[in-house]
Order: sequence, then structure tokens, then C-alpha cells
Amino acid sequence: MADLIAILASVTVVSLISFIGILFVGLKEAIVGRILMALVGFASGSLIGAVFFDLIPEAVESGQGIWLYIVVGIIFFFVMEKFLYWRHCHDETCKVHNFAYLNLIGDGVHNFVDGVLIAASFLVSASLGFTTSLAVVFHEIPQELGDFGVLLYGGFERKKALAYNFLSAITAIIGAVVTYFLASQVQGLAQLMVPFAAGGFIYIAATDLMPELHKKTEMKDSAVQLLTLLIGIGLMFAMNVLLPH
Repeated sequence: MADLIAILASVTVVSLISFIGILFVGLKEAIVGRILMALVGFASGSLIGAVFFDLIPEAVESGQGIWLYIVVGIIFFFVMEKFLYWRHCHDETCKVHNFAYLNLIGDGVHNFVDGVLIAASFLVSASLGFTTSLAVVFHEIPQELGDFGVLLYGGFERKKALAYNFLSAITAIIGAVVTYFLASQVQGLAQLMVPFAAGGFIYIAATDLMPELHKKTEMKDSAVQLLTLLIGIGLMFAMNVLLPH
């Protein structure tokens, strides 16, 4: 029971990081508008960094067949976007862009896997569990900031973006509970979901976010986009070097 309490406390803290976007709620629309494209660039970089410095290396360590699962993830998110467009955008206009929903799905899968990792670590030892939780916290800060920016850019109001981002984050709690009660069976599930999430993030970054960056072509805007993209990549790289899972 002590393990379960520690696991739930840790994944709850991780989930609450999704509210980091509250820093932007009180800002004026004009200010948010100026920093929104920078957040999209940052989100692109953090997704790319998460894929190549975190998810894929972790999947490679877990077993074979990861590239197939990555491709399945890419195709799944392509089909999901087509479905969302067909379901909600017959008139060619959408109040909320499809990539915002896709980002919620991808982030939900990623957070579920984080919950699996945290719970599995605590089941080995308390010290490993706390170390893993700390690593996940520092990984999540830049990614959740980027996710909030994606939801804003995708058309969500700020309060709704916070709420939906939190709903996506609490899948970490679900992953942790599933792992605790089905510890002998969830390893295979985690091996599948890590590369699947990687495929989803690749799709979102490459087909949705980066094309949005190309809509701003002025030299100043492009320089800011490149800088924030590199910051996103750099932060994810630094987090994985300094605090590996």
C-alpha cells in the first residue's frame, strides 16, 4: 500500500505540471499573440527532442519491432486527422484545428507511458521511483509548455486549453494504476506504446506544426522560430542527458 501511495503522489505531481500554461492566462491578447508563434516553434522542437532523445532510445532498449510501431503511429495519426476533418470540418473551416486534438491524443499516450515507467520504478525500489519521477517532471515542463502553446494556436481558449491539457496529463495516473495492479503484464503494453507515441509526435511536428511556422516568412519571425525550435530540442536533449529515465 505504501508503494501505491507513493506512486499516486508522484504521478499526481507530474499531471499538475500541465497547468504551467496558467502563467499565460492573465496576459493580454496582444502579448499572447506575439509569443504564440514562438511557442509553436518551441513545441515543434520539444516534440522532435522527445522523439529522438527520449522515446526512440527507450523503445530500442525495450525490444524488437519498434520501427513498425512508429510507422503504425504515424499512419494512425494521419487517419485520425482525416476523420476529425471529415467529422467536424465539412465547411472547410474549423474553430479548433485538428492538430490540437491530435496533440492531446499523442500527449495522452506519452503521459500514460510516463505513468507506467514511474509505477514500475517504484515497484523495484522507492529510490528508483523518486529518481524516475524527478526525471519525468523535468522532462514534462518544456513539453507541457509547448503543448499549451499548440492548443492556443489550434484555437482553444486559454482556460479550455488548460483544462484539456490537464485531462491529457491525468492519463499518467491511469498508466500508473494499471501498472501497479497488472505489473506482470503491462511491460509488453509499454513496449508497444512508446514507439507508437513517437510516431504520433513525428506526424504532429512534421505535418502540422512546422508547416504553420512557414506561414510567417519575414526574417525576424523566421529567426525567432528557428531559435525557439532549437531551444525546444536543446532542452529535451539536456533533460535526457542530465536526468535520464
